[in-house]
Amino acid sequence: MNKTVSLSSIAVLATVILFMSLNSCKQEEKVISIENNTVLLPADTKINQIQVLGTHNSYAKPVDPKVIELADPILKQMGAKFMESMTPEQLKSFNENHPHGINFKDGLAYEHPDFNTQLNAGLRSLEIDVHYDPTGNRFTKPASYELLKQKGVTNLLPFDSLGLKKPGFKVFHAADLDFRSHYTTFKQALTVLKDWSNKNPSHAPIYIMIEAKDMGLPIFPNPSKVLPFTADTYDLLDAEVLNTLGKDKVITPSDVKGDFSTLEEAVLANNWPTIENAQGKFVFMLLPGSAGVAEEDIYVENHPNLDGRAMFVRSKIGRPHAAFLLLDNALVRKKDIQNAVKKGYLVRTRSDIETYEAKMNDYSRAEAAFESGAQVISTDFFKPGNAYGTDYVVKMPNGKPTRLNPINTSK
Repeated sequence: MNKTVSLSSIAVLATVILFMSLNSCKQEEKVISIENNTVLLPADTKINQIQVLGTHNSYAKPVDPKVIELADPILKQMGAKFMESMTPEQLKSFNENHPHGINFKDGLAYEHPDFNTQLNAGLRSLEIDVHYDPTGNRFTKPASYELLKQKGVTNLLPFDSLGLKKPGFKVFHAADLDFRSHYTTFKQALTVLKDWSNKNPSHAPIYIMIEAKDMGLPIFPNPSKVLPFTADTYDLLDAEVLNTLGKDKVITPSDVKGDFSTLEEAVLANNWPTIENAQGKFVFMLLPGSAGVAEEDIYVENHPNLDGRAMFVRSKIGRPHAAFLLLDNALVRKKDIQNAVKKGYLVRTRSDIETYEAKMNDYSRAEAAFESGAQVISTDFFKPGNAYGTDYVVKMPNGKPTRLNPINTSK
């Protein structure tokens, strides 16, 4: 009798083990394959539960060295006076975001290939600076080049003046100074992104940083006049995004807000789309004007909770439209980033700032950035070779286009 009971118990135990094993296998099978099956993620992973690497000023071609030589001493003098005029609060913020100061020559000591090359290399975030030019021809004669020509300099690096003649949003870093770009019009840049996406439909969502450039540096005679961004200007910018890419390829704030009262409530409830539903799509994150530090009120004007808007705007925790935070200094803000990520916000941070880390071959900021859980990490050095001759290169820890976020996932 005892033997029979014992055998029965063993049979029951074996059945339980088999059931648990089968159930475990079923759990393991609940994955989504993305990036042409190179990345496997749990099927319920949300787009705020991954981490990607991207570039800063992703469109940029190198500045002509002759412009750097002309502008650098002027900008150094201006920078010193600008620092002296700051309030203590402004100075604290400036030092956090520019911990080693701003040096025009060193700050631009990087270069990027075209978007296709970057995306094929596995980058899943790009940054695009846009200037408003409703009539065209506003930026066709950079003041630096005009001044150099007057000085007899003729061997200047070429730039696409044809694209600049057309009305529309223009893509470059700084009028009259850093204006050489792979894509002179925003529509051209978006079209390249759409074409690549259509050819790679299983890609993870691509996070596009947009900076609205509404300030120039009039340090030369006859400088280009940079126009402000109004609510109407932002309407046109949104329309360019949606009309060029197509609404079906853009994850908008309204998609996340759903039936929640505010966008922030939806974010805190983790109402982001899943990776499966976000394949082949783009997430746009806007830095408002004034070098990306202006208040977001103009973009939010007439669009409470960003209803109808194409982009998430850089905001602060506690605002009804808060979803995207910019916390670029991962060494200072690591805990703040981790807390924000745990709550559900999207965060962008940087692995290197003003090329300092590449010069010093210092990976401490990059390590802090990945450990912070910021979903988007920006670098100027995703490939070997830099102006300083160091080995500094930033890559995803797993060597793939994306990975599970180390802070808000437990799988």
